[in-house]
Amino acid sequence: MKKVTMATVKSFIRKNRDQLLINCKSSFDGMVDCVMPTENNGFTKALEPDQGRNHENCLGIHGAWFVLGGGDRVRPYEDEQFTGFEIYNCCGNFMLAIKK
Repeated sequence: MKKVTMATVKSFIRKNRDQLLINCKSSFDGMVDCVMPTENNGFTKALEPDQGRNHENCLGIHGAWFVLGGGDRVRPYEDEQFTGFEIYNCCGNFMLAIKK
């Protein structure tokens, strides 16, 4: 099996932008200064961030945060309904996927 890299994830995002879904399992919470589980435990349409808040580290996806430069861990994700990638880093854990 081919190694999954950030280039693989970026290509997946580009090719599937219109049908991309996100499931954010945890994210950084500044109130407690650590990563905390989120209440959202399901896939939703991956929306583009608000105009003033589109940071290069989100790659144009609301709820995603990438630590560009080697801090992301990426692995393939697949279940009965979805296929994509799970990304985890010091800022949280989320899955980007499309319906099969």
